[in-house]
Amino acid sequence: MAEAVARVARRINAIVEEGSDTLDLSNCKLISFPDGVFKVLESVSDNIRVVTLADNELKSVSSKVFSTFPRLKELDLRGNVLTKLPDILGEMKHLTCINLANNSFAIFPDKMTEIATLERINLEGNGITEIPVEKLADMPALKWLNVKSNPLDSNTQAALQSPHTFETEC
Repeated sequence: MAEAVARVARRINAIVEEGSDTLDLSNCKLISFPDGVFKVLESVSDNIRVVTLADNELKSVSSKVFSTFPRLKELDLRGNVLTKLPDILGEMKHLTCINLANNSFAIFPDKMTEIATLERINLEGNGITEIPVEKLADMPALKWLNVKSNPLDSNTQAALQSPHTFETEC
């Protein structure tokens, strides 16, 4: 545990010192996003464009993650045990890419369809059976959707086979 805390602290300090636009807390054995990180990153949070929390043990993501990084463009949450995302996700005006692969989603995170700038969605390896294909088709920027290794129902599979403005991997 102490090693994981030290790893997080080193990465946070490097971001503040270097003025990096990327917060990478992958493989830190996190079960939640550390509240102290918000305080330390206060001065640089507007500059953060990429947040990677991959391969941790997150069961949920605080809405504070989204409100703290208003200019977030890429969010990588793959390899956790997430089942839902906070509603504030729909308010992310700059998000272009979200990676939710290999989590525990049983229901498609509907708020993603409200993000006009979202280009890439990776939901591979979850437990999703239905996808709101019509809502996805209405997303102006969506270019790519990966729903491989999900137990999609036959209606969803059929809807995804139709031509769309976005590429689908299923």
